[in-house]
Amino acid sequence: MRPSASMREAYGRTLAELGEEHPEIVVLDADLSTSTHTSLFARRFPERFFNVGVAEANLMGVAAGLASCGKLPFVSTFSVFATEKGLSQFKQSIAYPNLNVKVVVTHGGLSVGEDGASHFCLWDLAVMRSLPRTTVIVPADAFETEEAVRALVEHRGPAFLRLPRAKTGLVYGEGYTHRGEKLEFRIGGSVVLEEGEDATILACGPLVVEALEASEALRREGLRVGVVDMHTLKPLDEGAVLRAASETGFLVTAEDHSVVGGLGGAVAELLAERRPTPLRRVGVRDEFGKSGSWRELYEFYGLTSRHLQEAVREVRRMGR
Repeated sequence: MRPSASMREAYGRTLAELGEEHPEIVVLDADLSTSTHTSLFARRFPERFFNVGVAEANLMGVAAGLASCGKLPFVSTFSVFATEKGLSQFKQSIAYPNLNVKVVVTHGGLSVGEDGASHFCLWDLAVMRSLPRTTVIVPADAFETEEAVRALVEHRGPAFLRLPRAKTGLVYGEGYTHRGEKLEFRIGGSVVLEEGEDATILACGPLVVEALEASEALRREGLRVGVVDMHTLKPLDEGAVLRAASETGFLVTAEDHSVVGGLGGAVAELLAERRPTPLRRVGVRDEFGKSGSWRELYEFYGLTSRHLQEAVREVRRMGR
């Protein structure tokens, strides 16, 4: 078993640290700061923290106003509330004028678990990816979350970073390392975690761990399956996708999200235009969420390592 850590806790800690270095950072929340862990920033910088209450539309509007005055707003709430209740204001007041606002949401995907059907958001990546000028990031673990938040401070323009509720397995080592090598997080990039010859799994978020476990299991069957952490959905690292298609010939996408419009959609669009390649998309098959533990839900919706192994076998059969 891999050690696990909370991405939202990593976000809260990193944001509080960045507050010391960047006095222009202000943080806004919608009465969920103990869950999003922006409460850590609030305790350290109470004069730069704004709780707007259960009013997500206003949350986006206030952030836009602060950005227009030269502040760097980080906005947090659950993903379902940001993208369903604050979407119009994000579109009109942040994305359209290209303001420098960072929306960092928690409780994305099936990790919402026992909160119930009303709190699931399995289409947020599709929604935000479709908006012009909006960067979309889905870190794989707590260490990558820290790097992504730091990168957002330097990035200009609207951005959406999505985190799960649950503690999830670690992909990287302390300080964002892989096999002892220090990595650099680049918005619009990706990370090759395993080289492949027979197929490649392109994954984001908590599904990166499942992809690594699937690759390890398939290696025992004699298949060398690559794994790429596609931490940025928009702009997509098209070069990495096309290289994987060229080098291994078979692709699987893996995400805790609907197969409609997320990572699988982005990869399918690219392949259709640039390099048609056998592809199997692993994600939620156009369904609403159900209440249950996140591990039970991963099994129910087919998002585990075992399902990824079968997807690799299936996509290879498709291409023959």
